[in-house]
Amino acid sequence: MTSIRARLSLILLGLTGLLWLLAVGWIYLSTQAEVERVLDARLMEAARMVNSLLADRRVEVGEAGNLQTGQPDAGGPEPEGLEIGAVGAFEVGSGNYDRQLACQIWSLEGNLVGRSQSAPNERLSKTADGFSEAVVDGERWRVFSIENAELGVRVMVGDSLEVRDGLVDDVVAGLAIPALVILPVLALAILVSVRRGLSPLSDMAETLSARAASDLRPLPETALPREIAPAVTALNGLFRRVEAARERERSFTAFAAHELKTPLAGVKTQAQIALASADPAVHANALRQITAGVDRTSRLVRQLLDLAALEACEVQGVGNEENAADLLVAILAEAVPGAATRRVVLAPEPAEDRAQARDLRVQVEPYFLTLALRNLIENALDHAPADTPVTCRVVPMADGGACFVIEDEGPGIPDGELSRVVEKFVRGRNRSPTGSGLGLAIARAAMARMGGDLTLENRAGGGLRASLHVPPPGRETPSG
Repeated sequence: MTSIRARLSLILLGLTGLLWLLAVGWIYLSTQAEVERVLDARLMEAARMVNSLLADRRVEVGEAGNLQTGQPDAGGPEPEGLEIGAVGAFEVGSGNYDRQLACQIWSLEGNLVGRSQSAPNERLSKTADGFSEAVVDGERWRVFSIENAELGVRVMVGDSLEVRDGLVDDVVAGLAIPALVILPVLALAILVSVRRGLSPLSDMAETLSARAASDLRPLPETALPREIAPAVTALNGLFRRVEAARERERSFTAFAAHELKTPLAGVKTQAQIALASADPAVHANALRQITAGVDRTSRLVRQLLDLAALEACEVQGVGNEENAADLLVAILAEAVPGAATRRVVLAPEPAEDRAQARDLRVQVEPYFLTLALRNLIENALDHAPADTPVTCRVVPMADGGACFVIEDEGPGIPDGELSRVVEKFVRGRNRSPTGSGLGLAIARAAMARMGGDLTLENRAGGGLRASLHVPPPGRETPSG
């Protein structure tokens, strides 16, 4: 079942019906027990009343145990027994129960000496004293007996169990019949209540259905039921992320279009110059400019693709645990071909840190670390003077992690721009003619994917120091 409304309605209806049935069952059992207790007390009181009448001689019993209501007429026959009146009657509601209490008086010798009009002729019980149950003429009876040894009689007062069951059934019927009438009304009330209770969901669905695809405004988060508020908050968070992704795409497209126009226009211009000029020097210079323009365009396209891949990637970089120094050498060989000829050198560790640095291990994704190191090295090469090296090294950190350091001897970055140059498309005052403002942004994004961070600082003797801080192995990478 896919409908929450239908599922909730069925659950409420089922639970209500079950609770009603349990209540009826409980009332039935408790009423039956209470009726039995009250009627048993009535039986006992009736039997004691008859026995009291006999004991007070209000009803005479002959020597043979026969009841005598007075002296017989002279010469008249002695009565064989006495038929006494009904002992008690009861009504429940509007139903009049014709069956009354049945009373029998038996002599201890086993002769019936008296009975009520409703009592059967057969002995009600064989129990001498107390409560018992018996079947007489196919009918079940509840009987209380009292033995009066002084008078030589046994008083028995019985109550039909069928009448008792009818009394309990009438009580339960008084509950069940209204229930059959009330349950449909209750079911309708439950359906209406569920519909109204879930109306905020329906309203939210209608609001979202009426929106255009480009409408990413957040939904109102005030006066919401507590159950719906988390869903609305999550949807608004999704809208913000989608809007941010769309904004990144728009910025990426606009910047890519703008940045690619300049080198492509330059390449076309230089090609036209080379075709139009017969001067070998002009021709060679134009070809060199074309080569430089193609290199710059190629680097720009690669950086744009790297940045797009980083921003679209939802998986954090964990990778395998590796030796930090060996990993740095491998990345330089892969990411910066001909590093030695391009003035990229590995700086020796200080003597006190050499052994520790040699055994330092990190757990990173090589792809992300490669992106960060390559862009930082290319940025350093672009800004450093031609006759100065770019040094790379790895040093241990106090928390057990590693720090990959890239240093150059260029002009550095003005202090006021250090916090901004890591943003996309931002180029500082000391910009390189071949730069695009993406290298530092890519390095920061790649480090964020590994749970690390990028730090930029100007060196005391001139130049820039870029530090990639990698957390120690085993630390959980934050999501985001």
